[in-house]
This record gives sequence, structure tokens and C-alpha cells, in this order.
Amino acid sequence: MSNSKEKAEAFRQLHAAGCCFVIPNPWDLGSARLLEHLGFRALATTSAGFAFSQGRSDLAITKASLMSHLAALSQATPLPISADLQNGFGNDPEDVVVTVLQAARSGVVGASIEDATADGSVYPLELAAERIRHAAQGLKSLDFKFTLTARAENYLHGHTDLAQTIRRLQAYQDAGADVLFAPGLKTREDIRAVVKSIDRPLNVLAGMPGMELTVAELQDLGVTRISVGGTLARAAYGAMLEAAREIIAAGTFGYTGRAASGKELHSIFAQPAP
Repeated sequence: MSNSKEKAEAFRQLHAAGCCFVIPNPWDLGSARLLEHLGFRALATTSAGFAFSQGRSDLAITKASLMSHLAALSQATPLPISADLQNGFGNDPEDVVVTVLQAARSGVVGASIEDATADGSVYPLELAAERIRHAAQGLKSLDFKFTLTARAENYLHGHTDLAQTIRRLQAYQDAGADVLFAPGLKTREDIRAVVKSIDRPLNVLAGMPGMELTVAELQDLGVTRISVGGTLARAAYGAMLEAAREIIAAGTFGYTGRAASGKELHSIFAQPAP
């Protein structure tokens, strides 16, 4: 796919009724190329994974560094990419419009916006919906269909109220969001209730403690999209930490038997980039 229009249309089609797909989250160019090689059809960024790759915590990344990251990822793979834009790097609806349009210019064809502040406070519903409404309106200026995902963050901030989650997702749906996302949903009952309450594709976050549903089970529940957040990055860093601790504690190098072979990685990365 050579341009944003083609990528955007491919991404839109992935969300068609009856489709359930996993959108994994690379954190750098190499992980994006590997996921493309393995056959995934779209990618989503992870602000946490990217922050770790910069030696920072999630909330310490700047918008400028993130936009550079999005542009580099978009050039590294032909796959459609949806960006994790956190809360849009600002509280006002106008801030969110500026951020999503900057992301679109970087080459991504979708993005998610959270409804919580940097300190973890959930926005009042009216303001949260207005932020999504402004973003949706602003994105109409593009010459391609940008997929806007609205996130209800209350479960991640200690407000495990399913009714509140549904009210928020319905408000974001009415405000123009294309995809709805409530990270923290874990049970069949909660996910089924959300799916029945909305008429947009639902994204579910896999990999959280207590979230043990499979792709097939989530598809049966009516989920359209499954992301994994920063878990792939944490898995990679976990393997590195384990290997380094083995060297320090035992003076041995058994981890090399579990490492990917250099031959395989050289072969994958030798393939020309788009």
C-alpha cells in the first residue's frame, strides 16, 4: 500500500461486520517489521512501549518525539497504523484536533484518544464527548477516511462501573467515533453487554491480568479488534532482563539458546522496506 488512501481503506475494511482481528503493538521499527513479516494486517502503536525504548516512562514522552516515531513507523512498513495518542496532548477539544491532524500527516491512518488526563482523572462526560466530536469534525478535512478510536479509561483508573463505561462509549459513538475501546474489560458478561449497547466496532485489550479470553472467544462475543498494548514490548524487555540477570547471578549464557537466531533476523530485515 503506497499511500494513506489505500492504507485507510484497507484498515476500514478490517473493521467490517463479522471480522475480528488482532492489531499488535510494535514499539520500534524492528518490531514493526517483524510483525509485518509474521502476517499481521495492521499495527497499532504503544505509547508505553515507545517510551520504554526511549528510556522513559509512559507519561514522559513528548508529542514531538511521538510524531517523529509515527512518521518513521509509517515509512518502515506498508501496513496501516493506528496511533496511541494518549489524551491528545491537551485537555481542550482544540488540542485534540491539532494532535490527530498532526498524526494523520505523519502517515498513520487511525488513532485512539483517551478520556483521562495525564494525572489519571477521568474527564467529565460532556467534555470528553466534545473532545471526540471536535476530532471527528476536524478529520473530515482529510482526503482519506481516518479511523478515530475513542477510549473510556474509567476501568483503568479505579472506576469499574460498567454502566458508566457504556454511557461513555455511547456518547463517543454519538460524537462521531469510528471504533470504541474500554481497556480493562475482562469478562464475557461485561464484553457482551458493551457489544449489545453500541453500534460501532469494539476494541478489547488483551494481556491484562485476569483477561484470559482467546481470539476465538472474543470473536464469538462480537469483538471486532484486539490489541495487546505494551505487552509485546514488556515481553521483549522481560527476556532481556532475564538474560542479563543470568549473566550477573550465574555467569552463564544459557539465554542464547532461547534467543532468535541471527540468521533468521538478518534474513527478515534484508527484505527491502516499502
